[in-house]
Amino acid sequence: ELCSELGVGGVTPSYGLLKTIKDQIKIPVHVLIRPRSGDFTYSETEFEVMLRDIRLCVELGFEGIVSGILNNDFTLDKARTAKLIEASGKMAFTFHRAFDWVKFPLETFQQLQGLGVDYVLSSGQRESAPEGIDLLVELHSKAKQTVVMPGGGVRLDNLALFKKMGFKAIHLSGIKMVQNLSEAPKISMNSIQLLEERALAITDVETIQKVVTSVK
Repeated sequence: ELCSELGVGGVTPSYGLLKTIKDQIKIPVHVLIRPRSGDFTYSETEFEVMLRDIRLCVELGFEGIVSGILNNDFTLDKARTAKLIEASGKMAFTFHRAFDWVKFPLETFQQLQGLGVDYVLSSGQRESAPEGIDLLVELHSKAKQTVVMPGGGVRLDNLALFKKMGFKAIHLSGIKMVQNLSEAPKISMNSIQLLEERALAITDVETIQKVVTSVK
């Protein structure tokens, strides 16, 4: 899976990164389509952005899409998810960890299978996949054409658990932290308040209008 900003769970990579990866990497790559961090309930504008990003991935020849949309009551937005799948064409489609927020996971899984989703990425609705193994195993037992892919907290020391349970795919970041600066910067550019998952930061048009008026 290719994404940017792992710190917020991943967002859609830029065109520049997509093109560079496609030019240099020969293994199959599945692209995350998520226009922003936070929740998985999107406006019409955000939805159109997602469709355009998928079309770009089709043009660039990627092998898969990782995405999904929920309603604000934590149910599957079946209609718009279906449109994402349709836009993906022949590419494999993974429904991402928005699945871990849904109220009725077994029912939602059957809906996703009905839509033709190829993979469902999940931690079993727990903080980590090992903790959520019971739900993951239950989903796996009900899987027909859809592959249940455990993800979240998957590491070298617990891989055997998923292999033992018969899962055909796993998901992990496989990262390590490396020192990039020789010393700490003077101020932080991160904003903790913008990481609130129940709210969105949007442009305050009234404030912008007042600022423009005041500086003219």
